[in-house]
Amino acid sequence: MKTGAKFLKIGLFGGSGKMGQAVEAVVLESKQDPYLFVGKTSSTHFSFSVTDLSNIEDELLKDVDVWIDFTSAEGLFRLLQQTPFATPIVSGSTGLSEKQFAQLKKESTKRPIFWASNMSLGLFAFRQALKSFSNITNFDFAIDEIHHTQKKDSPSGTALTLQKDLESATGKKIETPTAHRLGGIFGIHTVHAASQNELITFQHQALNRKVFAEGAVKAALWLVEQKSGFYSMDDMFSTRG
Repeated sequence: MKTGAKFLKIGLFGGSGKMGQAVEAVVLESKQDPYLFVGKTSSTHFSFSVTDLSNIEDELLKDVDVWIDFTSAEGLFRLLQQTPFATPIVSGSTGLSEKQFAQLKKESTKRPIFWASNMSLGLFAFRQALKSFSNITNFDFAIDEIHHTQKKDSPSGTALTLQKDLESATGKKIETPTAHRLGGIFGIHTVHAASQNELITFQHQALNRKVFAEGAVKAALWLVEQKSGFYSMDDMFSTRG
């Protein structure tokens, strides 16, 4: 945060998308400063609104305290390339390759970068609950997910994160999550654990996109206080209080 700033000047990248619109609404509710909007359409709520980062003067870019990005892997790296001012970035863009993750972590040596496949605070609690499966590693496990038909990555980044969490907890290889693309569902993730005698089912449902937007704004408020580095939901919650 800029010294003496009362509110964060928020830069929203991908603001005209469905997640961008949700973030815009939460930024307005949070009483932060809706400063720079970048999207295919314009915003009347932000101080400045453009359709392309290349159309923005450097002095204006430098004024942004933190960027929130919900675009794509390509969009995230375009944001990194065109804002070379060590401005913190919170990103929920998914579909990154291992090579792109390695590059993102390299970029985090120059600025604070927060990335999460899912910004929901409830989903984070769900992930912590999976650690209890370390007590029943002899069980069989499976993950399935349902998202809306416009969801491009399959399985989703969230499902793959849950797979890694479950593998870490159980010490065994978990099959690739089963993905369904149905209607307008925001996100349902289910983890099954079964033995010959019992079944355990953990499930998280996102009822709207606001849960992801609220998590992103919370992350932005936290990230501006951090030094350069690569951060996640685990980092943010481990430093609470």
